[in-house]
Amino acid sequence: MGDAATYEDVILNIAENYKGLESSIANQLLLNVSNHHSTEGSYREAVWQSLFEMIIPRKYCIEQGVFIIDSYGHKSKEVDLAIFDELYTPYIFNYGKIKFIPIEAVAAVAQCKSQELTRKKIEEWVDAIDALIPSLDSVVRMVNKMVDNMEDNPDISNKHLEVTQTATRPVKLLCTLAGKRAIKNYENKFDILLGVDAKKRKLIKLIPKEEQSLEAWNKSLNHAYDRIEDPDDKQERKNKEKNLKTQRQHLLLDMKVPRNDIEEEENVILSLIFQLNQLLMVINNPMLFPHRAYAKRISDILEKSSQSKGEKIEPKAKEKKG
Repeated sequence: MGDAATYEDVILNIAENYKGLESSIANQLLLNVSNHHSTEGSYREAVWQSLFEMIIPRKYCIEQGVFIIDSYGHKSKEVDLAIFDELYTPYIFNYGKIKFIPIEAVAAVAQCKSQELTRKKIEEWVDAIDALIPSLDSVVRMVNKMVDNMEDNPDISNKHLEVTQTATRPVKLLCTLAGKRAIKNYENKFDILLGVDAKKRKLIKLIPKEEQSLEAWNKSLNHAYDRIEDPDDKQERKNKEKNLKTQRQHLLLDMKVPRNDIEEEENVILSLIFQLNQLLMVINNPMLFPHRAYAKRISDILEKSSQSKGEKIEPKAKEKKG
C-alpha cells in the first residue's frame, strides 16, 4: 500500500481542481447559442446558479427568475438568482413556477447579464432592490419569553422595548460575460461583480469594498434602512455595537487565495467561497418573518378591491331586546 497523501498534497489538489472548475464554468458561460436569446439567458443563469450551489451552504435555497416583495407594497424587477433562507418564510407566495419571495428571507440577489450592460436597466434593477424594506413587525419566542418587534402600534408607550434585530439588505451580485473594464463601471452598484476573461477562459472577481472593515459591512448589510428606526433606538443600537468590533480591519481582503495582488494567480472560486460566505455570516439572517405585516397588507388590498367593485359589507342588524 502506497503512502497516504499528505495534507499539503490534498490542498494542492483541491486548489488545482477549482482552477479546472473555473475554466469549465468560463467555457460553459461563453458557449454560443445563436438566435436563441431567451434560452441562452436561462442557460447562463443556470450555470451561475450551479456555481453558487457548489459554494454556498445548503441552509440557503437558490431560485432562478423570481420577484422579491415587501409588506410595504414594493416589488422588485425580476431577479435572475435569489439566495434566501426559508427557515421562517411561509410558502404562501409561490404560485406554480412564479415565486414572490419576501425580502426578509433574502440573503443575496444576482443580476445575470451577457456582455451588453445597459446602465439604465441595471440602475433600475438595483434601485428596485434598494426600495424593498424588511418589516420588524415579528413575534417570536426567545428562550423563556416572547419578543414582540411591533413597530407601528400607537398604544406602545415605551419607546425602548427590546428589539431583537434591525432591517437587513441582501448582498448584491452582478454576474456577466463582460470583462474587468466593463464591470468596473458598476462597482458602486454591487457588492460583488463576477465577469469572464474570454481570452484566458477565467473568471474575474471584483469586490469594490474588499478592503473595508467587517464593522462597515455589518452596518451596510444589517442596518441599511435606518429611516424606519426611531432615533433613540439608533443610539441604543450604536451603544450595543461597541462590543461587535474586531481588530482584523481588512478581513475580507485577507480571504483572497492566495493572498497577493497578482490577479492572474488568484484562485477566484476559492476566494469567492470564503469571501461570499463570510458576508452571509455577517448578515443578521434569517430575519424573523413579520406575519402580521404581510397579512395586513394583503387584507388592505383585498378590502380596497372589494370597495372598488362596490361590494359593500353591511353590518349585522342589532337584535331587539324583549
